[in-house]
Amino acid sequence: MSTPLDWTYLQSFVAVAEQRSLSAAARSVGGSQPTMGRHISALEKSVGVRLFDRTATGLEVTPTGLELLEHARVMARAANQFSLTAEGRSEAIAGTIRITASEIVAHYVLPEILVKLHDQEPKITVELVASDRAENLLQREADIAIRMYRPTQADVFTRKVSELELGVYAAHSYLEKHGTPERIEDFADHNIIGYDRSDLIIRGIKAAGMEVNRDFFSFRSDNQLVCWRMVVAGLGIGFNQTHIGDAEKQVKRIFATTVLDAMPVWLTAHAELKTSRRVRLVFDFLGHELSKIR
Repeated sequence: MSTPLDWTYLQSFVAVAEQRSLSAAARSVGGSQPTMGRHISALEKSVGVRLFDRTATGLEVTPTGLELLEHARVMARAANQFSLTAEGRSEAIAGTIRITASEIVAHYVLPEILVKLHDQEPKITVELVASDRAENLLQREADIAIRMYRPTQADVFTRKVSELELGVYAAHSYLEKHGTPERIEDFADHNIIGYDRSDLIIRGIKAAGMEVNRDFFSFRSDNQLVCWRMVVAGLGIGFNQTHIGDAEKQVKRIFATTVLDAMPVWLTAHAELKTSRRVRLVFDFLGHELSKIR
């Protein structure tokens, strides 16, 4: 090997191998295609072997490149762990915290909480990822996750902070047209708004004694915020957390008790990040504020 390896070249090597094109690899790491190409050329010159073959479907890693790729991935994981550990030892109560939460929690629950956080710790900058996708805490896609299920990843610190009651709602405009159901069995005569792939509502209705499947719903979307807006617009009967639904003046809560089980709220951070004063402060702050919501 004629020259020392530049770590950025190895990062680019792993990205190109996984994405199979310079442009896609550049997008994945926030770089540029020309820079990615220069990194690969420099790395090939440094190690003295060809790492990729150009094919009709993209860049293919050569057999020698595949052997080196495993070593590069081990180094990438080690570097990532190094970064996490270093971040975990940070003592500054300043900097950026990246939080991920479902769209409905990000839209209805977090704004007031984050205003309080900013008033208390103005030097902390929050990046909020509003998504129902399971962001990978280990890959630093987020520092803290708020989820309605217990995360199963290894090397994470998780705490159950609350349980949210779910209610059944319909817009006043819908009830004026179609009447108000008095029992769960009356749902058969109404438009019900439900999820597309998730079976949460189906399981809840079945547990209440009514056998249904996804075709039972008049409207389906896995985006909870979209489903709720359709309820408010008057399309049909839907479900939401009671602290959100009861505050919406355009809808009425139909049943005094819900047909769905309460939704748990889990707060999660990477185990190393839990030792950071900044992350620990935000983690504990969110836990305290979310525990007030029922």
